[in-house]
Amino acid sequence: MKPKEIVVIIPTKDIFVGDPKAPVTLTEFGDYESEACCKVNEVVDKLLKEFDGKMKFNFRHFPLTKIHQHSMKAAEASLGAAQEGKFWEMHNMLFAHRRRLGAISLREYAKDVGVVNKKFLDDLVNSTYGWQVRSDLLEGLDKGVRDVPAFFINGELFTGKPTFDNLSKGIVAALKQSKKKTAAKVKA
Repeated sequence: MKPKEIVVIIPTKDIFVGDPKAPVTLTEFGDYESEACCKVNEVVDKLLKEFDGKMKFNFRHFPLTKIHQHSMKAAEASLGAAQEGKFWEMHNMLFAHRRRLGAISLREYAKDVGVVNKKFLDDLVNSTYGWQVRSDLLEGLDKGVRDVPAFFINGELFTGKPTFDNLSKGIVAALKQSKKKTAAKVKA
């Protein structure tokens, strides 16, 4: 009898876009079927360009399964793609096709972004990544998330409307705070 192979799953909390050493971390808890999350995804893209080198972004799953029947599987599909380094490609693909997120469509999107795992559909059917999605959801609930999109800037809940201007102001404030902390460390 062969020993069972242990598969390490890369969780979403470890997947970032932007400069890994950036002083500001923008985290969003979102749902791939949400119209508001789709719109704010464009805002995040602009922020990443505007604050290039100063900000990194992390997307966490918060599927609103009572109103979005495909949101859980879409989140799992993004994690399946993440295992091959294709999280962000799948992330954008899911928002682009948020009205067609059935299992067969998810498999096609994965293929389109370059996922080669032959068991991708099996992984979806068997909820291979379900616990990781649930972990994000529970963490969001612990942090006070009740609706999506919900943003955190350096771990602090952002309470304004998530527009480009409002999030920019929050990021600028976090950058100033970061500079103060760095200056205080240098003096000490």
